[in-house]
Amino acid sequence: MAADTTENSSAGVVEKLKSYVRTQKGTILAAEIVLSLIILICYASSWYGGYTAVAICEMCFAIVFFCVFMMNLDQQFTAVSWVWSDFIRAFTGTLVYLITSLICVIRGAGDGALIAGGVFGLLAGLLFAYDTYTIYLQIKSARSQTGGSGSAA
Repeated sequence: MAADTTENSSAGVVEKLKSYVRTQKGTILAAEIVLSLIILICYASSWYGGYTAVAICEMCFAIVFFCVFMMNLDQQFTAVSWVWSDFIRAFTGTLVYLITSLICVIRGAGDGALIAGGVFGLLAGLLFAYDTYTIYLQIKSARSQTGGSGSAA
């Protein structure tokens, strides 16, 4: 009997995973995770391994938010403003990836892995910027529905 419940719960998680990845937010977060993993591999195989912390942190943050949104934990734990937390995560990810990637591309002469990590990092910076923009639109939409701004353009 216990094996049946384990199989059912794991099948439920797999179904949630499949359905969440098909959403816009799920696709963005999954792409952020995959890009961060690729960047991590590139930075780890370069001569300068110090940039791996950026990829590790951003990948871990993306995994946490992916799991929170996939399991609808954002609706259960309302003490945390998940939308604003996600906005801050995506915005800082944009800044950190763009800055470190430019540094890696500029100083990576002779280190192909560092340059590759920098190029993928620039792509990740753009993806995180797009994520920041979509979250901003979500916040703006929520404020206009609640009548929070009150100013006319």
